[in-house]
Amino acid sequence: MKKVNLQMQLPVSILREGKLFVAYTPALDLSTAGKTHAEAQKRFQEAVEIFFAEISKRGTVDEVLGELGWQKVKTKWIPPVVVSHQSQTIELSYV
Repeated sequence: MKKVNLQMQLPVSILREGKLFVAYTPALDLSTAGKTHAEAQKRFQEAVEIFFAEISKRGTVDEVLGELGWQKVKTKWIPPVVVSHQSQTIELSYV
């Protein structure tokens, strides 16, 4: 099996949920958590490595990344770009 080396910039949000820190990237629709900010970052790196190892092993890299909105330019994959990350107030009325 051919070894592939990739380097990419992924948008990642670190959220506080109770006592946990959750790391999430919309570029892969992938998240993980840790007890500390640093642990969430470390686990995020590991989760991304596992994600790519699995889609590579299954031979579904093009399919999966394409479905996630990545663009292939020649032989390089480019993740979607987050153009805004903000909090927005939403008012709802429902029964």
